[in-house]
Amino acid sequence: MKTPIFVSFDFDNDKRLKDFIIMQARRADSPFQVIDHSLKEAAPERSWETKASRAIARSRVVLVMVGRETFRAPGVLKEIAMARQHGKKIVQIIGYKYGQYTPVKGTGQLYRWNWENLKKILA
Repeated sequence: MKTPIFVSFDFDNDKRLKDFIIMQARRADSPFQVIDHSLKEAAPERSWETKASRAIARSRVVLVMVGRETFRAPGVLKEIAMARQHGKKIVQIIGYKYGQYTPVKGTGQLYRWNWENLKKILA
């Protein structure tokens, strides 16, 4: 059985990162599946929080896709708080090949995005 994950990302700056990880989840040898209930467009705060909390509750791991501004993205910070409330494992991975990235405080090690790391941390 594949590990169900929730993908947290900076909606304003890094939407494509979620699409990339969904594509990797579709690989035949992928050890994970994405619980994809993220919104396709901006939504009222209350509705978004309820949907995100439910999706996080169904996941085993919350994967934070780290871009340049992720460490201060309000939605990501709320999703991490929800993950903690639900007792979920939180993993953060650098979303881009080049650049300097600040990890989201209190979410553990920051990994490079490569297939071996994904298989190891999301299995």
